[in-house]
Amino acid sequence: MSTVAEIIETMKSKFNADAASGMENVFQFSIEDGDDFFLTINDGSFEIAEGENDDPSVTLIMTTETLSGLMSGDVDGMQAFMMGQLKAEGDIMLATKLSELFPV
Repeated sequence: MSTVAEIIETMKSKFNADAASGMENVFQFSIEDGDDFFLTINDGSFEIAEGENDDPSVTLIMTTETLSGLMSGDVDGMQAFMMGQLKAEGDIMLATKLSELFPV
């Protein structure tokens, strides 16, 4: 199983800047069995930081295994949400943009 740090490195290599054009959002990842981190998307660019953001646009709560599956394409985000493996708080519709921002 991948670590959160390994998954973050994968995210860096998969980022689709075109999909982030015009976006200004913060995606908080609350990892139940690992380290929390957040993505700050700013008009085609992004930064990843450890910890918690004070004002995220959306917070995604999951395990490391679910995050790894989402990033590899082995887990469908909507299915994970419906099965309770992924919880979202805030702008839930924004969570659906992750597959465009980080295509598998």
